[in-house]
Amino acid sequence: MAKSKSLVKDYMTKNVVTVSPQTTTEEVIKLMKESDHNSYPVVENNKLVGMVTSFDIVVKDWADHVSEIMSTKLVVANENLSINHASRVMFRRGISRMPVINENGEIVGIITNTDMVRSHIERSTPNKVDYFKSTMDQLYGIKSTLKHMQVDTDKIRPTQDRVYADELEGRTYELKMGLAEPAIVVKTGDRWILVDGHHRTVAAKQLGCKTIDAYVIDLGKDIRLGLEKTADKAGIKTFNDIEIIDDDKHPLIAITESIQDNEKSD
Repeated sequence: MAKSKSLVKDYMTKNVVTVSPQTTTEEVIKLMKESDHNSYPVVENNKLVGMVTSFDIVVKDWADHVSEIMSTKLVVANENLSINHASRVMFRRGISRMPVINENGEIVGIITNTDMVRSHIERSTPNKVDYFKSTMDQLYGIKSTLKHMQVDTDKIRPTQDRVYADELEGRTYELKMGLAEPAIVVKTGDRWILVDGHHRTVAAKQLGCKTIDAYVIDLGKDIRLGLEKTADKAGIKTFNDIEIIDDDKHPLIAITESIQDNEKSD
């Protein structure tokens, strides 16, 4: 898969809630309570003119309107700035979020530390996808195609017979925070076979998500995969057939804790 430069506009949060300089401080406090956000861009005549944060409200002298307490010296990012450059700026400045503007100075989004982490995860995953795709192509003598897309969770066929409750908890948190890396799915004929991401997909279904973010390798023909044959023998047809292990820990977590215990006893 050809590598492309990741830009701020690809990962920023769009449809940002803004306030105006004339917005009252009481209105901002109400917004913060209702949305759990602690800062808002201040916009006037479609242009970004400031930022108001919970820090401004708590630390500065009380003011009735945003214009009297907002910060006007802002660090902003252009939507076409690379993710790497944006992350360096945020790290050096010690900030957790930046307003994003277009060439006209209009606010088009917000980029946060969470978005930076998500971008790193999604950029590292394609290496695994590329390897699996090339393996499939060589094994079956085909030229598959690859898409990054949302896949209906009800269409997906699992191939793993168990997931671990503690790992499931972690994946649930990642999904809620937008940090979960995409699953890997193979489309063969009219079947969607889950190759990697069982904990993520089970967590998504438990959260009521109708779709899941995935890299889809489309074989372009109906080929019966070895994974399917193995799943058939194990009786795994749907996610209801997957056992959730809650009396044991994920092997990697168990190994890590075992190492820590040994270090303490030395």
